[in-house]
Amino acid sequence: MTPAALARLHAAAFSEDRPWTEAEFAALLDLPGTLLLGDGRAFLLGRVVLDEAEVLTIATDPAHRRQGLASAILATFESDAAARGARQAFLEVAEDNLPARALYDGRGYGRIGRRPAYYARRTGPAVAALVLARPLG
Repeated sequence: MTPAALARLHAAAFSEDRPWTEAEFAALLDLPGTLLLGDGRAFLLGRVVLDEAEVLTIATDPAHRRQGLASAILATFESDAAARGARQAFLEVAEDNLPARALYDGRGYGRIGRRPAYYARRTGPAVAALVLARPLG
């Protein structure tokens, strides 16, 4: 997927948040250790640095939600990250994003921190980010 395609899908998936730009995706894709998984329906962008993996974002087209795409992509990311030497995976999720939180709970992620007022919203107050982690391997 191109940075432009990633930006379009991210904007569709996160209509209440500030979507990431094509330039931001291009910059992230240029970083060492970056992993991009998925297709035009859903994608995961993450990275592996030494023994840690980080999910930067997962986006699913609203027309393709509730089909197990994000779960499958996340499982592949965890496997690929472990194969690259990662021993733990981390991510952040908006505290009010209940579908994503259910996904991460189902994959064994547990809360290790909270960042108040982290995610700005187009309307309404900012929402806290929960920092989650899961051992790999």
